[in-house]
Amino acid sequence: MDDTQWVLLGRVIGVHGVRGWIKVHSDTQPRENILSYPAWWLKHREGWQETKLVDSQHTPKNVLALIEGVQDRDAAEQLRGTEIAIPRTMLPATEADEYYWTDLIGCEVFNTSGVRFGITTRLFETGANDVLEVRDERPLQDDEKRPNGPNILVPWVRPDVVVEVNIEQQKIVVDWDPDF
Repeated sequence: MDDTQWVLLGRVIGVHGVRGWIKVHSDTQPRENILSYPAWWLKHREGWQETKLVDSQHTPKNVLALIEGVQDRDAAEQLRGTEIAIPRTMLPATEADEYYWTDLIGCEVFNTSGVRFGITTRLFETGANDVLEVRDERPLQDDEKRPNGPNILVPWVRPDVVVEVNIEQQKIVVDWDPDF
């Protein structure tokens, strides 16, 4: 499979103990949902390689996993930074007006007047609401500087701020001032 068919679930961020357990940063919601997939694909230099979960647990601070073929701390340490993914076909279907964050990354963002802000680079959680981060690609005039840096942060508040999402067209329309 090529990279467009993979959905990243997280990555290995460290080791736990001496028996090969790995610490995992999970992008799933809730974070322990990453453990509901019995197999993961890890990205190595040679490409994606399937591996099975042997055991797992989650603590208030961490998601921990023991995976097939990793039996000591040194082997686990070799996986630090490795991306964890599954084939897209393993994801449950979404409801109407529900989106996987991975599908929103790379979408072009426009305001309701048709002004293009740029491309979605990531989404993240805050206490109040999720936030869409957009790389500011608006043209600059001579000696003009971007008031808020290289990115525009848009609250993911539907339908007040995020007015329209079209995954097929890779387009998001927002009612937002990019200089806010």
